[in-house]
Amino acid sequence: MRIGFFDSGIGGITVLHQALKLLPNEDYLFYADTRNVPYGEKTKEEVKQYIFEAVQFIAEQQVKALVIACNTATSVAIEELRERYEFPILGIEPAVKPAVQKWEVHRKKVLVLATNLTLREEKFTNLVKRLDHRDIVDSLALPGLVTFAEQHEFNDELVKSYLEQELSRFDLCQYGTVVLGCTHFPYFTNVIKEIFPVGTDFISGSTGTANNLKRILECDQLLESGSGDIAFYNSGIRVEDTATLERYGQLLLMLDGL
Repeated sequence: MRIGFFDSGIGGITVLHQALKLLPNEDYLFYADTRNVPYGEKTKEEVKQYIFEAVQFIAEQQVKALVIACNTATSVAIEELRERYEFPILGIEPAVKPAVQKWEVHRKKVLVLATNLTLREEKFTNLVKRLDHRDIVDSLALPGLVTFAEQHEFNDELVKSYLEQELSRFDLCQYGTVVLGCTHFPYFTNVIKEIFPVGTDFISGSTGTANNLKRILECDQLLESGSGDIAFYNSGIRVEDTATLERYGQLLLMLDGL
């Protein structure tokens, strides 16, 4: 049986990439809801409907576990999904905890970059409220990065110009860690690093999610010997054209170099 991965678009490939490194002998199903991307600028009700339809389709493919490789989808629907299905469902959330633990006693701040919907959601608000006792966490929505990624626009100068404009009101020297709180953002790690002072940390939840997936599969004795095959679906349609499959392959190769 395959391990399912779900995202609004291609951002979840950054999480799949981490899973492939940890579990290379598993087989995977990756579902990108390309018909409805981006989620981060839509209403919660709209997004939940898209998620429920997509996950029902994925469940019908007989997956043994599912990773919601989308911070926005995790924030609005993870609990309801776990109530609906019996197989393990993992989510991803901004890696605020390790960032706060590192800097709360060292007079540095944490900047969380995410989508508008993720930052508006109660799940994120409660997370920060529970952890941020010294008021060191700031946040910024960067919907443009999602658009760039979905358009496969990885021109460094174009992206850098957008980031410099969006970050212009922040004193970047204050921040010890930047949290990449959207799975689309790791594609732009190198460009983001160019803007912040040397020594700034950059973290996402992808590695932790992949580690958690491996742990759960081991505990539930669900590890299998596969071939690392990936079945890609775009909004319920199996991807079979060579050009699209090559683009997905190129994204995985790009992540190898980051």
